[in-house]
Amino acid sequence: MADEYYFDEGCFITELHNTADDPAVSVARARVPVGVTTRWHVLAGIAERYLIESGEGEVWVGDAPARQVAAGDTVVIPPGQRQRIRNIGVRDLSFLAVCTPRFVPSAYTDVDVAS
Repeated sequence: MADEYYFDEGCFITELHNTADDPAVSVARARVPVGVTTRWHVLAGIAERYLIESGEGEVWVGDAPARQVAAGDTVVIPPGQRQRIRNIGVRDLSFLAVCTPRFVPSAYTDVDVAS
């Protein structure tokens, strides 16, 4: 398995499956530390699903109000919609990020007001 690395968005990522040989999908595990809110960002042309594995959070998609999530919940993020997630629990928030088509760095745009 790949090593976990810190992503400037504010979370730690482990790439589980992301290869040009399978351009239809990628899967990564994201870990958000207690109290952290990731930066607002957009994925151009990529739909993303958060499959919450553990912890508790609040997630924002587009202009919709925040929604609380916990283990077993799924969040669907259409292409081009801004998104962010906050860990509101007492332990790390962990989720699978499933992207279709696969995640490529050129599709990522930080749209946080502070950027």
